[in-house]
Formats: sequence, C-alpha cells, structure tokens
Amino acid sequence: MKQQRYDVVIVGGGAAGLSGALTLARARRSVLVIDAGEPRNAPASHVHNYLGRESTPPGELLAIGRGEVAGYGGEIIEGRVASAERLPGEGEKEGGFRVVLAGGSTVEARRLLVTTGLVDELPPVPGLAERWGREVLHCPYCHGREVADRPIGVLSTSPLAVHQALMWRQWSDDVTLFRHTGPEPTDEEYEQLAARGVAVVDGEVSGLEVTDDRFTGVRLAGGRVVPREALVIQARFTARSAVLESLGLVPVAQEMGGEVIGTYIPTDPVGATEVPGVWAAGNVTRLTEQVIGAAAAGLMTAGAINGDLIAEDTRTAVEARRRG
Repeated sequence: MKQQRYDVVIVGGGAAGLSGALTLARARRSVLVIDAGEPRNAPASHVHNYLGRESTPPGELLAIGRGEVAGYGGEIIEGRVASAERLPGEGEKEGGFRVVLAGGSTVEARRLLVTTGLVDELPPVPGLAERWGREVLHCPYCHGREVADRPIGVLSTSPLAVHQALMWRQWSDDVTLFRHTGPEPTDEEYEQLAARGVAVVDGEVSGLEVTDDRFTGVRLAGGRVVPREALVIQARFTARSAVLESLGLVPVAQEMGGEVIGTYIPTDPVGATEVPGVWAAGNVTRLTEQVIGAAAAGLMTAGAINGDLIAEDTRTAVEARRRG
C-alpha cells in the first residue's frame, strides 16, 4: 500500500471489483483493491457470454483487468480483509472506514466497495467437488454449449430439479433426471418430462464414475452405473459477507421457485447498502449474476460512489468557503 487513506477501498478483485476500480481510477480517485485470490470461477476453463472476451480463461481475464486498473494508477494487493469499522466524522466531512487485514495491518477509506462474491456449496455426493467446473455444472448459459448433444444427468436435491432438466433439454436430447434426495415430480411434471423425452431414474446417487480423469457415469446406491458425460447440480449460493456483517449488515435468504437457493446482502439499484458509505456489487448481492453482469454492476456502483464523493467534496468546500 502506497498510502494509508484512499478515496475507495475495494474488497475483492474479481470482475465486479476490478471493473469498479477501473471506473474510479479513471475518475481520478485513489483506489486500493484488496484481493484474497479466490475467484469463484477458478475451476472453469473459460468465461462465456462476455461480449468481446468470449472463451477467455478466467485467470487471463483477471490479469487483463489488473493491468488496466494499474495503468490508471489504481493499486491492487493480495490479502484477506478480516473486518471493517466506521471512523468518526468531522463537520461536513464523513469519517470513512478503517479496514483491518488478516495480518493485522490497516488502511483507511472514505468509501468501501465490497465485491467478495459467493461460495458454491455442493451437495454431499462423493466426487462432485473434484469435477466441479469441469463436467459437474450448474448453469446452462455458462456451460451448455460445451456439452451440447452429449448425455447429461441432472441431480435432484430440490423441487427446482425438474426446471433444470427441462432447461438443459435445450442443449441435448439425452437428459436424465436422477431423483436422488429431491421430491418426486408431480403428475404435471412427469408429463412435461415425458413430453420432452427426459428419463427419470429413482434411487440415491452414491458417487461418480471417472475413467482416465474423465467423468463417465453416475453410480447409484444399488451399484448400477448410468453412463453420462456431464452432471448438473443445484449448488447453494452463500454470499461471502463477513466483511459486510462486521459493519452490521445481515445476509438474507434468496428464494427461487419457492426454494431457498442461498443468501445475499441487499442493496439499492446502484449498489448502496443500508450502511452509509458502504457499497456492494457482483455475486455478494446478486447470486445469479454472470461475469459480464458483475463487471457491469461494478461500473454502475463505482459511478454512484464517485457521485457520492463529489457531493461530499462540494459540501466540504462550501463549509470551508463560509469559514472564510
């Protein structure tokens, strides 16, 4: 860190954080990005649906972003933020925040932008974690094209599994729904699955078959193996919200189709939280956001933060002028 107080400290250096940093650095704000180096999409081989960067490896996209931020004077350091606290203000000038890193060092900021993302919590089936982001998938818009026309399985752990199976049917005509621990489909759902040619297999899944480092099938508790080349799951999306919680914010449950799919930190449409001066963008506040959406959110929130700083700068200048 080149200084001890910045206009904005950004916690998290993924697409949202780097996009916000780039915007603020171009606005001639002093910016520090603190990144723990744990991008959510690290297991994936490529980023998709990012206009102009289609099929770019995730690490390469981040490296490009870091270079762009540094080119405008933004700073990026590796580190983990343990907590943050508000500092007292003076007159029309707000006090800002003290950010505490895991090693005990601190840095101050006039505003905070938290872009820490989320953690994908996988169903407790042996072998899923090892294949996550390779053949074990969750988003058809992220990975559907790469497994098109191949045998796909859908692991049911909630009522959303039928919806998943019908969605993935768009990319392959060989889709099998594994009932596992999910509820039995309704009569209407059975009819929909049958009409779309989606097979349904009863029984719990005990693990995955892997041959020569390639997923080849789903193993049922009774020993039967159903050949598959990709397996769709429903992960639970849990916001990395510890820093925001240290400031008094509370994560709330996100529902989809009547099912809780995770937790997030609420913000207003431009990323402001309930704590003045604290902003959030990306997956920590929008669980289903893809990379390009997270980058767009970082841009929008950074613009709002700069506007907020301009308003404070103006109030301070007016106060100083009145004092003579």
